[in-house]
Amino acid sequence: MESIKNKIVMITGASAGIGEATAKLFAEHGAKLILIARRKERLLQLSEHLKKQFNAESLPLILDVTNPEEVKTTIGGLRNGWESIDILINNAGLGKGLDKIHEAKPEHWEQMIDTNIKGLLYVSRAVIPGMIARKHGHVINLGSVAGHEVYPGGNVYCATKHAVAALNKGMLMDLVDTPVRVSSIDPGLVETEFSMVRFDGDADRAKKVYENIRALTPYDIAEIILFAATRPAHVNINEVIVMPTQQASATIVNRSGK
Repeated sequence: MESIKNKIVMITGASAGIGEATAKLFAEHGAKLILIARRKERLLQLSEHLKKQFNAESLPLILDVTNPEEVKTTIGGLRNGWESIDILINNAGLGKGLDKIHEAKPEHWEQMIDTNIKGLLYVSRAVIPGMIARKHGHVINLGSVAGHEVYPGGNVYCATKHAVAALNKGMLMDLVDTPVRVSSIDPGLVETEFSMVRFDGDADRAKKVYENIRALTPYDIAEIILFAATRPAHVNINEVIVMPTQQASATIVNRSGK
């Protein structure tokens, strides 16, 4: 197991869900964290919690990953050692709507494409050259079972996660002649704010997604991310697909209680 103590770890989408859980777990193991999200109050609260609970150093950055110039300027402006990023966790992502293509809102498509694909690309483009120069680094992308299957109403969201899977494979090829590692962690049902965002705050509809099933927790995924990040330098976890025991595929879920 390779220690992450004092390593600089950048996490996008850090203010909630998998990003927040990963920040807490990595802080517990001694990492220094660059926390990226749009929600200022929640991000500052998380940074304060990490300091109190784990005495962890963190740098909260209020940043919209869908804005290429903002990403380039903010990450390019890191100083005082924070620019030496050891691990990048591309966690920022969302789903919007569950409508048929001919009935969906184009603005939902734009949000998913901008965040899930372009945001990942902008941040990766800003961080990876430094990793190559330092001959050390690890990019961990958060994919989904939706990057391996397509389900009804998932059309564009599934397309964006298929793109993440393709980008992960492309990064592996592009970086194979460097010491930089690339991994993708692809979960099934994880109980987070994901469904609340997808259904525009409809709590009842969001709750039904996780009804009669013991879904994965953000901490379950954080532990897998930590595992991938702490393998010896010669070991690369290319891809992990993880689902609850009651889930067999994107569309096959045992809700019978048996």
